[in-house]
Amino acid sequence: MSQTSAKAEGIGSYLVKHLREYGLLFALIAIMVFFQVVTDGTLLKPVNITNLFLQNSYIIIMALGMLMVIVAGHIDLSVGSVMGFVGALAAVMLVNWDLPVAVVIPISLVVGAAIGAAQGYFVAFWRIPSFIVTLAGMLVFRGLSLWLLAGQSVGPFPKSFQALSNGFIPDLFGVDKPNVTALVAGLIAVAVLIWMGVKTRARNAHYGIEDEPFAFFVARNAIISAALMFVIWKLAGFRGLPNVLISMVVLTVVYAFITERTTLGRRVYAIGGNEKAAKLSGINTERLTFLTFVNMGFLAALGGLVFAARLNTATPKAGFGVELDVIAAVFIGGASMSGGSGKIIGAVVGAFIMGVMNNGMSIMGIGIDYQQVIKGLVLLAAVFFDVYNKQKQG
Repeated sequence: MSQTSAKAEGIGSYLVKHLREYGLLFALIAIMVFFQVVTDGTLLKPVNITNLFLQNSYIIIMALGMLMVIVAGHIDLSVGSVMGFVGALAAVMLVNWDLPVAVVIPISLVVGAAIGAAQGYFVAFWRIPSFIVTLAGMLVFRGLSLWLLAGQSVGPFPKSFQALSNGFIPDLFGVDKPNVTALVAGLIAVAVLIWMGVKTRARNAHYGIEDEPFAFFVARNAIISAALMFVIWKLAGFRGLPNVLISMVVLTVVYAFITERTTLGRRVYAIGGNEKAAKLSGINTERLTFLTFVNMGFLAALGGLVFAARLNTATPKAGFGVELDVIAAVFIGGASMSGGSGKIIGAVVGAFIMGVMNNGMSIMGIGIDYQQVIKGLVLLAAVFFDVYNKQKQG
């Protein structure tokens, strides 16, 4: 066998082993190319790329927390209602009570964490199934949102609060277009990604851990870097980096670090994999389950603030059905239904797949009825793929 064919076989076998991980990325690229073609280039216009980030920011933020809940072997059906309730509470504090933004935001986040704590308490310490507890929470906080807003929309909000979602990072170099700050940030991000990849590869080689073929490593980093700089260039030619994009990136990096590099993260996976074994090994499973729901409540509150800031108003129907999009993003991103498996990056990519599909279908003029059908079929296909992979490996 020639060296070239051996390399090709090595790359092929590596891709087969990691089909679930890289298949998701290829799926996102394929979906974007498809909608770019059928929308005559509208999908990747600077204004639409910006809208993609703004429209999906709260989904991605909540998907980070939902991933940890699902990895721990639970589910949270209340996130949409909690998001709507916190947005309504913030609106009442800002508009009706005239409280300053600097006071409203921390109070809202604490309320979200407290809601998560209340639900987590029943799940972790009373062993009530999370499906039941959070289903009750969904109904309770949907009703409280209606009561708090008295069935009316409340707004508008101060500019400083709107900046949570609709603000942009100013160009520190004063050029404005293209936004040099955005370009510099993009180059730094690419350099950091490549450096981390090289560092991880060197560490794996040192400990004798099997790593991806070198040619695939180079190609993967080249594609990701080119795609990242393409998006940054588009944003730089419009209004620069949205504030919410920075928030999403920071949160994604923090949660990826927690889940992949910390003892806390490994213990969450251990609970989802086998709770009894985790408990016997000395892990406080009740406390950790409780904390995953506190974290979910906190992120649902943050999502509610971002959503309300984007609309510049709080409505009684805010957050309706959002929990389905959040859960779908996590499962499409490769999380296992039985817990113990899933990655933060996968959840983010899953959320973007949902977002690109929503955006692309809307540009094409496809009705909401057909959109729901297509999204449901995509979710079913993702879960089927997960089950099929497990059975094949087993």
